[in-house]
Amino acid sequence: MPIDNLSAQHFTLAEKQGFLTSLDAMEKQVASKLKNLTPDERSRYGSINEQNKLFVNKVKDYRATSPSLCSPDIDWAEFQNDMDSRDFLQNAIARLESLLQSIKNNKILHDYDCYQVALTEYEYSKYRLGTKSTGFEVKVNELAQFFTRSKSITASARTEETE
Repeated sequence: MPIDNLSAQHFTLAEKQGFLTSLDAMEKQVASKLKNLTPDERSRYGSINEQNKLFVNKVKDYRATSPSLCSPDIDWAEFQNDMDSRDFLQNAIARLESLLQSIKNNKILHDYDCYQVALTEYEYSKYRLGTKSTGFEVKVNELAQFFTRSKSITASARTEETE
């Protein structure tokens, strides 16, 4: 017997609305700061790899510990702002990715539950068709189209009736 109802945790209308309101607020909060990159820009600017992150952090460390050794031609306040923004965004990404993974996991459980109910309903409909109950032939035929490996129940039932 299949395991069903893997997730009995359902959201109330108020919880759904609160979540969506929070998402709206987050999107509005950052909208003016975000830029959409074209595929060409994404390729051109890319993402710095781990080795280059270590390099950037080492420059930051030198700025903090030995400012006299740093170039006077660099806007160090802007550099620090970029570092702070980068750290903030990296933290936000990690938290959002964690939240997204949890949401996806729970959606999988609800998808599974829905599919198990649909299979049970299909089996019930085939049973009712076998008892010659009215209205189930069309339903079973329409549901059977999702199972391409098996013949429709009506065709099988007709074959059995003629034998």
